[in-house]
Amino acid sequence: MKLMSWNVNGLRACINKGFMDRFQEADADIYCLQETKLQEGQIELDHGEAYGQYWNYAVKKGYSGTAVFTRVRPLTIRYGLEADEEPEGRVLTLEFEAFYLVNVYTPNARRDLSRLPFRMEWEDRFRAYLMQLDKHKPVVVCGDMNVAHQEIDIKNAKSNRGNSGFTDEEREKMTLLLESGFVDTFRLLHPDKQDAYSWWSYMPKVRERNVGWRIDYFLVSERLSSKVKEAFICLEVMGSDHCPVGLVLEVEA
Repeated sequence: MKLMSWNVNGLRACINKGFMDRFQEADADIYCLQETKLQEGQIELDHGEAYGQYWNYAVKKGYSGTAVFTRVRPLTIRYGLEADEEPEGRVLTLEFEAFYLVNVYTPNARRDLSRLPFRMEWEDRFRAYLMQLDKHKPVVVCGDMNVAHQEIDIKNAKSNRGNSGFTDEEREKMTLLLESGFVDTFRLLHPDKQDAYSWWSYMPKVRERNVGWRIDYFLVSERLSSKVKEAFICLEVMGSDHCPVGLVLEVEA
């Protein structure tokens, strides 16, 4: 089974930059998006009968949002972490026979770190949610998790330490999540690979020089780690300030 994940930073803009071509070329069984920046009815994507479409929209217009396109019909669908807490459309969970798929767009702490306290509290709730799911069946987590976990995951670690996305607090939450029974699939297969990034600033020539951060992930429950056959980053795919990341699992959904 092939899964893909991409923060498109506005799906309507990304479509104008070739999204549908990239989507078709990927030929994924499940394709997850973050930061769709859409409200219901603002876009129509025609995948024919091949893919079911599932959307979680933010209340605020032009902000956040997640979506999943899947060839495999899910057993259940959940929106958000709790029924009464989903104003930003950040979490979309689909249950399949073999696993839960959790598509996430983790809150940014903001440049001035004004949202770091909220981010810390959200991380604890998100981890508890994943652990609860994991009690029932394995979990696959994907999306923009807004943190470069280790120094190898960011081009300029020394100068960025303490900045949003590379604070000690955010990195420690990722460590805690992994220690709670989850595996970073890219590092599982490529533990020492350098210059492997998934996000670049829009500043001039930053992406051209590959001055980036790896903040987009596929995590899996530890008991799925032996099923991970490929974990990759599509550095060449343009259309957003992020590029897609992918996973191949030896499972039937």
